[in-house]
Amino acid sequence: MKRKQTPPGGPTRALIGRPRRETSEAFTAADAELTELTELTELTGLTGLIEPKRKKPNLKQLIDVTTEERIMVSARNLFMKHGYAATRTRDIAEASGVNLALLNYYFRTKENLFAQIMTETLSGFMMGMKMVFNNEQTSLYEKVTLFVNRYIDLLALQPDLPLFIFSSLRTNPLKLSQKVGARDVFLKSHFTTQYNAAVKDGSISELPIMHFVMNLVGMTVFPFVARPMLEAVGNLAPNTFDKMMQERRALIPVWIEALMNVQL
Repeated sequence: MKRKQTPPGGPTRALIGRPRRETSEAFTAADAELTELTELTELTGLTGLIEPKRKKPNLKQLIDVTTEERIMVSARNLFMKHGYAATRTRDIAEASGVNLALLNYYFRTKENLFAQIMTETLSGFMMGMKMVFNNEQTSLYEKVTLFVNRYIDLLALQPDLPLFIFSSLRTNPLKLSQKVGARDVFLKSHFTTQYNAAVKDGSISELPIMHFVMNLVGMTVFPFVARPMLEAVGNLAPNTFDKMMQERRALIPVWIEALMNVQL
């Protein structure tokens, strides 16, 4: 993001008028959120959620980067929990341990902040698919298993993530999908080459590849989107749902393999 000239007083002006203990507690909480998100990206391989720092920054750069990341992590959590409309910039500032002036200095508007978070979140989500689908050392069936395990791990830790992504995609799906390269992931990856070859040699049914993608994504992701309804309708305890999702690690690949052999 293009950096503007630092206003008089610099980023530390966020601390003016804020008690030392309150500021320290806010920064500690935000640092914990940032650490948790970093560990999540390492676990799932979705490195697009946080940009790594490659060289030691000076003090001003450290303040700028830390403040900007703190704002983005806090805003992302609030957007995922409450949605775009119900999240106020004041809430984001308080959760980040900064004042409104500093938040506006970095992002100008809530819309700009949301757009940046949405792009990075979706890019990270798609990066996991890209890593699985472009692996030339795995078979189609192994790719299914890797995808299922990777995303059950991710969504068990971030259950609000799919609803956040899908509700946001409704605003401008074509622009966002182009920005993160979704078409390339689904239709121009090594997975696509394997799928087309398997159809050609008769190993699997001649079905459009998007049927495969919809089944795979739907079986893995949709239960997390519909979790509140499923728990209510099925009278499920929270740990029962979690147990069922762990069982689906083995079940989904079997179901997908069976669907590959369906004849129309």
